[in-house]
Amino acid sequence: MALISKKKKIFPISSGLREYLVGYSREVDIPIHYHELLRYTSSIALYDSKDQDTLWETVFYDQSDREEIHLNVKKIYALLKAGGDMSVMQHLYIDRIDLCVYGNTQPFRVRIVNRINDNFDYFYIKNADASRVYGLELEHLLSPNRISYLVHQNTLIEEHIAGIPGDKFMKEHMDLHHTNAIRLAKEFVKFNERCFVRLLGDMHSSNFVIDVTPDFEETHYRIRSIDFDQQSYEGKKSIYLPQYFKENNKLIELGMKYITPESMRQYQKEERTLIANRLKSAKVTIKNILNAMEGDVLSIPENIESLKNDLAKHYRTDDFLRAKNMGQILRMSLNQL
Repeated sequence: MALISKKKKIFPISSGLREYLVGYSREVDIPIHYHELLRYTSSIALYDSKDQDTLWETVFYDQSDREEIHLNVKKIYALLKAGGDMSVMQHLYIDRIDLCVYGNTQPFRVRIVNRINDNFDYFYIKNADASRVYGLELEHLLSPNRISYLVHQNTLIEEHIAGIPGDKFMKEHMDLHHTNAIRLAKEFVKFNERCFVRLLGDMHSSNFVIDVTPDFEETHYRIRSIDFDQQSYEGKKSIYLPQYFKENNKLIELGMKYITPESMRQYQKEERTLIANRLKSAKVTIKNILNAMEGDVLSIPENIESLKNDLAKHYRTDDFLRAKNMGQILRMSLNQL
């Protein structure tokens, strides 16, 4: 079982990471920052359609502040989705701003609505944590998914990642007759491998979503991370393997039932080959992000020592023992491909 005993600290954006973000147009000037959204005057608990507490609170602002805050938040959405072109945003309005008080970075979630057809979207405004920024960028570069995010000073803007939350999927969808258990088990094996290779930790069922795509004959599944705070921080190998979290037991049991050891090795090899191809196609970008990581402080000394020893045993190579920080450990992990 994978256990995280201590809350991770927030690491600031370093000059090296900032230089990378500027170079790849991730750093942009925004009209409102995270700390300005903290000026709310009241809040109420947010409940879902089944009257369950979502652990989010809807916040409210003074009349004198609300109009300006909503306009500036809408401008951020225009930057995230349309390169800052406000002309295509005139029919949108801010329906609600929610705050997650229990999260590491206490994010704000903005619900934005199209007044013409009532279609809506979400995006997030957060404290910028270097671990999370590295996690987002590595997800963009090494996974099958593309990620839209922006950074300015100490504020991080993220798009919403659509999908059914993992815990909800296991509770409400796993036993439906049309669920393709074999394909779902295969995707979990591949997701497990992706997380381990790029050292993304804490992927229990509340921290990923399942994207379901019906095809003309079958249903396809993709498991997508939505929480990147534990990128290259923890010291135990098991934290980077979703298969060791008890919250994922229903998916693990599917694998035990439907996936043979031979098939599992095949799927792991397939996923590693895909990651290796992405490494080749983005060689310079990967080199630059790893250079920034190697000059950064992203964990505590005991975690670095523990993880490099775990990975040295796992891969049966002493190369990891020479690593001095998490950036070097990640580079060596990717080198195993």
